[in-house]
Amino acid sequence: MENKEIEKAVFVGIVKEGDNESKVIEYLEELEFLAETAGATKDKKFIQKLDKAEKSTYIRSGKLKEIAQYCEENNIKYVIFDDELTGTQQRNIEKVITTSSIIDRTSLILEIFAQRAKTAYAKMQVELARYNYMLPRLAGMWTHLERQRGGVGTRGGMGETQIEIDRRIVKEKISKLKEQLKKVDRQMSTQRGNRGQLVRLALVGYTNVGKSTIMNILSKSDVLAENKLFATLDTTVRKVVIENVPFLLSDTVGFIRKLPTQLIEAFKSTLDEVRESDILLHVVDISHQGFEEQMEVVEKTLKDIGANDKPIFVIFNKIDAYRHEEYDEFALEPKSDKNMTLDELKNSWIAKEKTPCIFISAKEKIGIDKLRNDIYKMVAEIHAGRYPFNNFLW
Repeated sequence: MENKEIEKAVFVGIVKEGDNESKVIEYLEELEFLAETAGATKDKKFIQKLDKAEKSTYIRSGKLKEIAQYCEENNIKYVIFDDELTGTQQRNIEKVITTSSIIDRTSLILEIFAQRAKTAYAKMQVELARYNYMLPRLAGMWTHLERQRGGVGTRGGMGETQIEIDRRIVKEKISKLKEQLKKVDRQMSTQRGNRGQLVRLALVGYTNVGKSTIMNILSKSDVLAENKLFATLDTTVRKVVIENVPFLLSDTVGFIRKLPTQLIEAFKSTLDEVRESDILLHVVDISHQGFEEQMEVVEKTLKDIGANDKPIFVIFNKIDAYRHEEYDEFALEPKSDKNMTLDELKNSWIAKEKTPCIFISAKEKIGIDKLRNDIYKMVAEIHAGRYPFNNFLW
C-alpha cells in the first residue's frame, strides 16, 4: 500500500441484530486508522443493517452494487471490510467491485505488520502468518486460469493442477518457516534463561496507548514511539534500575480487536515475554471513549495466550487528553461514564477495582514519580523474596 500518490479507501461494516450502530462507526474509525497507518487515505464509510453477514457476499447485492458504482466514479483504490472475509465472499465481491482492490481486516493488519517488521525474526513471523492466511484462499487466485482454460482436460483444467502445486509449495514454506522459527525460539528461550533471576515486567495494552513512551521514560532509552498502530512489533527488553533495584522491562506488540489468530500463533515468542513476566503493566488510553472495551480485548488476549494469571498493575495513560461531557441536570437519561470528570472516574475505578492502578500522562510527565515509586515497591517485594539475604535494598 505504500505509494506516493493518494490511494483512497472506503470502509464497509455491518450492524448486526443487537449491535449498537455508534459502536460499529467507532470500529470503522479504528479501521480507518489502520488503513492510514498502512498508507491509504480514508474517503467514506458504508454501513448496512443485517441480521448476520451474507454467506456469499458479506453484504447484500444492492449495497454491493452501490459501493461498486461509488468506487468507479470516485477513483477508489481499496474497499476495506471490517471482518475477515471467506475465500468465497472475497471472490464474489471481486466479481461486482472490479475497479478497486478488496481487502479484509485481517489482510490489512498483516500488511501493516509486514511494513513494520524490522528484524529477520519479525519478518519470518509475518511471512508465516501471511502464508497461513493465504492457504485456504488459493482457489480464488486461479479463477482467471479456469476461465482461460475451461474445458481442457479435466474440469478446471490446468488451473486445478496449479492450485494443487501452489498448495504444496505454500505448505512446504509454512513447514520450513515453522522450523526456522522453532530454532530462533530456542535461542530466545535460552537468552531469557540467561537473564538470571532478575524480576521481569512487561508492558501490555491495546495498540497506540503509549506503551513505548512509558518504556522510554522508565528506561531512559529511545524506542520508536509514534501515533500509529503497531509502531512496536519487535519486543524491546531493557534493564532498568529504580533506586537500587534492577529489573527487566519489555515493550510488547499492541493488542487489537479481532487480532488475527494467524498473528497470535506467529508471534508466539514475542508473547513469551508476556507469559514469562512476573508483573504485567497494563497501559490504558483513558482518553479513548471505548477504553473499557479495549481493556476487555487485552484481558481476553492475555487469557488466549495463557497469561491471565499474572499480577496486573493498570496504568491509565493520557489523562491530559481526557474529556467529559457536561451532564445536563434536566436530562431524562441518568448520568453515564461519559459525563464523569476525571476525578469522579478515578474514584469510581479505584473503588470498584481490586487491581492496583495509577493515573498518568506520559507525554506531559504527570504522575511519573509516583509510577516509578509504585513499580519500585512491587519489584522490591519480589526481589526480596528471591534474594532473602541480599540486604542492599534496605
